[in-house]
Amino acid sequence: MRLVVLAIVAIWVSLTPLARAQTGNSDRAIADKLPLFVKNNCEQRRDPANRLFCGDPELAAAAEKLSAAIEARLSRLPDRLPAIGENALWIRQRNLSCGIFGQDAVRYEDIDRVKACLLTETVERTAILRDPNFDCLAADTAAGAVICSDPALALAEAELNDEVLGLIKKLNETEARFAFAEYGRWTRQRDRKCNLVGKDNVPLEELSPSEACLADFLSRKTAEMVAAKGDPKRVFGRQIAARAPDTDAVDFCVARIHAANSCGDFVRINRVFEIDSEVADPQALVTAEVEMVVLAPFAACSRIASICTGTCWDPRSGNALPSSPAKDSFNVTRRLRIQRTFAFQKGDDGWRCKEDELAPVDYGVAGGGP
Repeated sequence: MRLVVLAIVAIWVSLTPLARAQTGNSDRAIADKLPLFVKNNCEQRRDPANRLFCGDPELAAAAEKLSAAIEARLSRLPDRLPAIGENALWIRQRNLSCGIFGQDAVRYEDIDRVKACLLTETVERTAILRDPNFDCLAADTAAGAVICSDPALALAEAELNDEVLGLIKKLNETEARFAFAEYGRWTRQRDRKCNLVGKDNVPLEELSPSEACLADFLSRKTAEMVAAKGDPKRVFGRQIAARAPDTDAVDFCVARIHAANSCGDFVRINRVFEIDSEVADPQALVTAEVEMVVLAPFAACSRIASICTGTCWDPRSGNALPSSPAKDSFNVTRRLRIQRTFAFQKGDDGWRCKEDELAPVDYGVAGGGP
């Protein structure tokens, strides 16, 4: 588990767009300002911000403290994927506020100013992440806003998180990956049931009718965790069938595919909803749209793209493509929407998905950034 966490932390600290290669003269100029530049082979780092963190001792020390704060935050969150997206967005905003613009290298005369800005931003971010209340303050969903606005709900969520993490820590790495994916599916199912999907920008007072539903979910899930009596396999890893071929069934299917292929390292399932269905017992076809958020760069035409998003992509146009020779990667926080028809088989216990990967898709579009 710790190796997984550290791998995610490493991704977080380094997530920014790739910089254009700098000339040898530029490297020597930067080395004059960065004492550790040569020793740490920082010229191998293509990202301008990462070069500064690599070559400056103060920035390197601050980055180490930030990594520890990120790991501590991860240990508090059963559903860690939203935090990855939030942190990646912070890195992009940090770079912009400090004068680092996409692929443009930092000019020699600006290095001292940019270093000072990065140090201030990193120290402040570390202090914020160490505050457990930040988990609430950073909530960017309708459900998160409602829960964090009500002390009783916030306490109930913290109790559920503790119970979930206590069980998942007893699983091996593969089992834990599936358990985290299952927890993410619970929250999506909760939001659908509590009528909170698509309401992230709705005023808080208009969300109050959902409070009772959220309280019921938190209470019921916590009781389920307690009833497991320390045995995580009484809660996680069970082959649960869907009651009907619908949105929940597709969510079961997509979450299983993502967990089986470690897709959570690269994309997060953000939303799933049914568009149409054709049912002829014991078979069913469900056409659904799945929205995902990019958490870490990956080649837009690659095995990861095919298995985890169902297609190759053209990042510039945002269109899905059957294949592409381009080696471009997606920037983090971009949103990918695919439409696909999923096949289901009905058994004695319910409906089970017959799909093992997301490819091929019927339709796809990427948005939310260059």
